[in-house]
Amino acid sequence: MTPTSRRLLLGLPFAAAAVGGIGFYTALQRQRTGAYNPRGVPSALIGQKPPEFSLPALPESGVEAFGSADLANLPGPALVNFWASWCVPCIIEHPQLMKLSREGMPIYGIAYKDKPADSLQFIRRHGNPFGRLAQDAPGRVAIDWGVYGVPESYLLDRQGIIRWRYAGPITEEVLNLDLRVLMRRYS
Repeated sequence: MTPTSRRLLLGLPFAAAAVGGIGFYTALQRQRTGAYNPRGVPSALIGQKPPEFSLPALPESGVEAFGSADLANLPGPALVNFWASWCVPCIIEHPQLMKLSREGMPIYGIAYKDKPADSLQFIRRHGNPFGRLAQDAPGRVAIDWGVYGVPESYLLDRQGIIRWRYAGPITEEVLNLDLRVLMRRYS
């Protein structure tokens, strides 16, 4: 091994540490300015129509099922929410969904990999904010949407274009600082 190649090999750990340090410093700066959102997972669907799908209704829910055709030419912005009865963060999110529903926001619910009886018990216990409710028992539609886990919500504009995606529970803060702003923009 030549002296030059030894120097290069010794310099590699320092170069890797420098790159890591720059990345860490950038993340800290973005957190300080509010530009970094650790929950912000990019979605290839932003600016696109949802993937084609058709799902069955949740039996005995009294609410119709829906598919991608129902999400085109909406009267205003609408929310598509992937949720499950076994999902603890879905319970945290649920009061915000109920509030939005009472305010007239159309919410399309998709019960993700859940037993119909459990989903039905959940909405009977906590209330049903969904104007339309379908079940995705195998989880195939969620995969097509790029869902990482539940709860996960997508805001669609009047033309059915996905404008916002949020992975995690919609808290009061997310509702007021993010979602309401976008609802006004796309109404």
